Amino acid sequence: MTTSPSSPEPPLDGPARTVDVVLPCLDEAAALPWVLRRIPPGWRALVVDNGSTDGSDRVARELGATVVREARRGFGAACHAGLTAATAEIVCFCDCDASLDPSDLVPFVDEIRSGAADLVLGRRRPRGRGAWPAHARAGNAALSLLLRRRTGLRLRDLGPLRAARREELLALDLTDRRSGYPLEMVVRAADAGWRITEHDVPYTPRTGASKVTGTWRGTYQAVRDMSRVLQEPPAREGVTP
Repeated sequence: MTTSPSSPEPPLDGPARTVDVVLPCLDEAAALPWVLRRIPPGWRALVVDNGSTDGSDRVARELGATVVREARRGFGAACHAGLTAATAEIVCFCDCDASLDPSDLVPFVDEIRSGAADLVLGRRRPRGRGAWPAHARAGNAALSLLLRRRTGLRLRDLGPLRAARREELLALDLTDRRSGYPLEMVVRAADAGWRITEHDVPYTPRTGASKVTGTWRGTYQAVRDMSRVLQEPPAREGVTP
């Protein structure tokens, strides 16, 4: 993994520079302008190019984002590459397909900064036809139930929009590099006694075809990856923020 040396960097001073937004990206050139225009002022966008062939890396760089390359395919691989490349105090995650608005992360970050929560998740509320296919919603509901049995957390969604402190996230030692990465983050945080909250966020039809939940097969594979995570025993020693 390497970062693009020619990517412009925002100023490092000032309180707003305490946030990096990780955007895993695979052929999202059409969605990137919409997404990057909604990054809050002073925050840095880390677009993790996971093998795009449509010029996503060029578009991201031209729009002022820092580009991180991750050759290993997988949602978790891209997310973790962004996390390890981040330098800000707080790291956010957001899909790069225009289904979620990164500006909705502002109250998440405020909650982390105030110490009210250690991990804040976005509960997706569909807006528009096709925003959240029935098979993807069913898979999410099943996983939420299994998560409750495993950890006691009563979460209604395991969506990708989230925020936490970088050092604490790295200390969780996340190992999944496929679709189980978001769930593994929640499970290990719960095992460590983190305060986890969720807030409603609008969820609109994505730009382009989904690489994960766009089909029943993709959803099945994602649920299978996440089920493996839920079968892992709790860590012996928690990582306390």
